[in-house]
Parts: sequence; structure tokens; C-alpha cells
Amino acid sequence: MSERRGKPIVAVVGRPNVGKSTLFNALAGENISIVKDTPGITRDRIYADVTWLDRTFTLIDTGGIEPDSRDIILSQMREQAQIAIDTADVILFMVDVHQGLVDADSKVADLLRRSRKPVLLVVNKVDSPEKYMADVYEFYNLGIGDPHAISAANRLGLGDLLEAVAEHFPETEGEDEEDDRTRVAIVGKPNVGKSSLINRLLGEDRLIVSDIAGTTRDAVDTEITFQGKEYVLIDTAGLRRKNKVKEELERFMILRTVSAVERADVAVLVIDAVEGITEQDAKIAGIAHDRGKAVIIAVNKWDAVEKDDKTIYRFSEKVRSTLSYMPYAEILFVSAKTGQRLPKLFETIDMVSENHALRVATGVLNEILAEAVAMQQPPNDKGKILRLYYITQVSVKPPTFVIFVNDRELMHFSYTRYIENQIRDTFGFRGTPLRFIIRERK
Repeated sequence: MSERRGKPIVAVVGRPNVGKSTLFNALAGENISIVKDTPGITRDRIYADVTWLDRTFTLIDTGGIEPDSRDIILSQMREQAQIAIDTADVILFMVDVHQGLVDADSKVADLLRRSRKPVLLVVNKVDSPEKYMADVYEFYNLGIGDPHAISAANRLGLGDLLEAVAEHFPETEGEDEEDDRTRVAIVGKPNVGKSSLINRLLGEDRLIVSDIAGTTRDAVDTEITFQGKEYVLIDTAGLRRKNKVKEELERFMILRTVSAVERADVAVLVIDAVEGITEQDAKIAGIAHDRGKAVIIAVNKWDAVEKDDKTIYRFSEKVRSTLSYMPYAEILFVSAKTGQRLPKLFETIDMVSENHALRVATGVLNEILAEAVAMQQPPNDKGKILRLYYITQVSVKPPTFVIFVNDRELMHFSYTRYIENQIRDTFGFRGTPLRFIIRERK
């Protein structure tokens, strides 16, 4: 059940030109985009999922550094190190064997060492171990343990490095078996009222609050009981970054969201009713969609909006068109200030969480499939007709289905969407994405 806590997060920190992006590309392969196949989301290489042997982790890139002056490099490296310390389970500190040990490296190493997070020292560009080993040993002086010699460009030493990384991953097996509390990430851009929403939820008399000890990341996890049922709120709101640069802030917001969403079952995206839905909101929603989480869009500050009988309809339409890739998301109009519809929020969390974990019997699925195919002829290409043999559900969170067909090329995205809609018509699946895997059966 390792999926409960989400994938571990690994961050890379280092000076300019030590080869961070080369390592990123070598580990992540080509699948690098912030959200795959999601229209309207910028393809920004901030994070990528990496699978090694049987472990999957999220690799994050803490940001580029402008090679300007030594002072600027140091301050930007400190910024990166802070982002890594705040969001990652394991930090890779990268240095360059050709440049040797640099003053900035030592200063950042001090910061990383104090963080008590697992840090692996990665010495890059070691194309020939015989030739460079003496230079590699010099990095012991940083005081953060054994240097791992690699060549990202030639893919040397990556296996050993990943093995060392995986040793630091939290052991998720076993301990989570009993924990069936719904985990809810409250996400959204700054100042939409995430904190006031959480405080309002916690401030109700029927809620019992206790901080969970030993949460590793500093996204704050809070236990909350509503009408006898326990939830865990994962909050990204408590971190106020005094930051000058807008891009850095946005990057930080995205990484922070990835790290919270990764550990949740349900993402509640808080947006500001007065401001309306923005591109930044769409980016955050895209992260939850990409990670296959149940999604509720909580439109906060609804008390501050002038209304007539069409206001809710118009606002919902706007949200639906901006987030056209997630028509399944539930929309709720709330107010942290007045407490309006907050009990409904818990009801909705329960509903989408149930749908997220719903299993459908194979027999029923195949009945729906047969009916769908009878109603709408599958596509054909140059006389070759798509045949759909069989469908079965292979996993939950999100519900994932495998459809066996005669030819994958013929299974157009639009026909998959049609099958999805037929399944949703029968079972609802409100609030959760559905995944489809198309396999050929010869």
C-alpha cells in the first residue's frame, strides 16, 4: 500500500554548469513535462516521475541559477537548497569534478547538513574513474558523507546512485495498512483563503484537532474529526515565502503543491470567487489531475460576490471551460468567513473519495462495453475495424481500466472518451479521474 503516502521526492541542488539538467534528462528519460497531454498547461520542466527497478519517485529541479557573480550564485544556491529542504525526502547535492571544490559548495553544504535531511553528494563528469578518483576524494572535505562519482552525460554510476537514493526512501509498507483516514490536500495559489478555510474547519466546536507528530515535510498535517469520521488535512498554506522573484515563487508554489498532492487522496483546490479562475489555478489543478487524485474545486469568498439567479451557473461554466480536461471535478461555492457550505465540503470529500476507490465488477463493465459498441460503431481506418474484446478494472485511486482491442492505433482518444462517458453514466464516478490503458490482443 505504498501509494498512501505518495511517491518520495528527490531534489537536485548545485552550481551552474555542474550538469543538473543532464542528470535530470538521464534519469527522467523523455517524459518531461509538467502535465502530459493537458491542454493549456505550460510544459515546464519542474518535475518528472522516475521509475527505477520497482520504485517510482518524483525528481524536482530546484531552479536555474544565473551565472553572474559569486555572491549571486551563492544566494541563489541557498534559495535552491531551502526549496529542496522544504519539499524533498532526499537531496542530491551536485558538484563538478573538473571545477573541484568551490567556496560556494562548502557554504551550501553547511546549510544542507544542518537540515538533517538525507543528502547525497554527487560528483559529476567522472568519465574515467581511474583518472579522477583522487579529485573525487577531495569532496570528502564537504563533510556530507561519501561522494558518489557519476557521469550523467555517459550514464555511468547512475544505478549505484539510485540504489543509495532508494535507501533513504521512507518505508511505507506495513505501517499504513490500518490508516484508512481520507487524506485531503488543501491547495491553491497564495491569498485565496486556504488558511482561513482550514482555520474555519478546525475552529468548529465539533472538530477535534491534534497535530500529528513526526510528519517529515513541513507541509503541516492536521487530524480533524467531523461527525465522528477522521480526516487528515495536508496544508500548503502555512509557508509564507518572502520572495522577490515571481518565477521563483511560482516554481515554489508548484513544487509545494506536488509534494502535498502526492500524499493525498483528495485535492481541494481553493479559488477566489472575486478574482475568478486564473491560469495559475489551472496549473495547480493540472497537478492533481496529472497525479490521478479526486478533485473538488472550492470557490471561496462566495459571500463577497454580487449574485443574481444566474451567477452560480455562469461561474461554473467559466471554471468548466478553463479546466476542460477535468469535467469530473466537483465545484462547491463556500465561504471561510461565514462558514457557508463547509459541512457540505466534508460530504463532498466523502463522496469523491469513495468514487476514487470504487471497484466495478468485470461482468458489469463488459455489459456496458457491449452496449456502448452497439450504440456507436467503433472507428475504422482503410477498411480495418476496431474490435473491443474485453474490459477489466485493474486498480483504484484513480480507477484504472484495461481495454483489450485488436489494434491500438484504431482506438482514438475520442472513442476512449466515449467509453469513459458510458461508464460514468452508469456509475457516476463524480470527482475522480478515470484512467484507461489500451492493450492489443492478437
